[in-house]
Amino acid sequence: MPKLEIGSIAMQLNRKPIKNLHISVLPPDGRVRVSAPEYMTETAIRMAVISRIPWIKKQQKDFEKQPRQSEREMVNGECHYLWGRHYRLNIIEREGKHEVKLGRGRLHLYVNGTATAEKKTLVLTEFYRDELKERIANLLSVWESKIGVTAAAWGVKKMKTKWGSCNTQAKRIWLNLELAKKPPECLEYILVHELVHLLERNHNERFKGYMDKLLPDWRERKDLLNGTPLAYSHWLY
Repeated sequence: MPKLEIGSIAMQLNRKPIKNLHISVLPPDGRVRVSAPEYMTETAIRMAVISRIPWIKKQQKDFEKQPRQSEREMVNGECHYLWGRHYRLNIIEREGKHEVKLGRGRLHLYVNGTATAEKKTLVLTEFYRDELKERIANLLSVWESKIGVTAAAWGVKKMKTKWGSCNTQAKRIWLNLELAKKPPECLEYILVHELVHLLERNHNERFKGYMDKLLPDWRERKDLLNGTPLAYSHWLY
């Protein structure tokens, strides 16, 4: 993969059939990715990036300060998040169906006695997936009506560098599984963000205008989301 170095900052350079240059600072370590139009000269790219160096360094510092969760070991008493609230894990060994139930500040994880940490993680992950899909389904029709767009398809998956994505041609939306751990208003912000891309593909002033009209506090929601602890193995947006 082509590299671009400016001072002490090394960047990944991708040339694409796009109109404008785009710079991304990616968690968890502040890695910089530059997407540039195929026709743009390296000198022009360098000049554009140099003008954004203060912004890049600020983003990197913000990532350094952002709290991280410790590695999850799937043991009794361990803290896990659901919709912005923390719950203590309570592992209950039994025969039969593996499942998760909420109760009095605890996530009760029912598994058999031979379940490994990986299996426990898988059961909890599927619980998060079901929770998230239910919330999305309830929000989607409301916001599609408000915005005046319809997503042809949507889904949930693990994503390392984004909270969501939108394929504007296919009208397909993906949302990050980690959103099940964040406050509900964060999920709503990301869903609206991706739906607005069906009106405006780029993050330009037109896009921001739509967001200001539809969700006036979207910037506060974005700050809330990006201020929550990052998952151990990750990362945003």
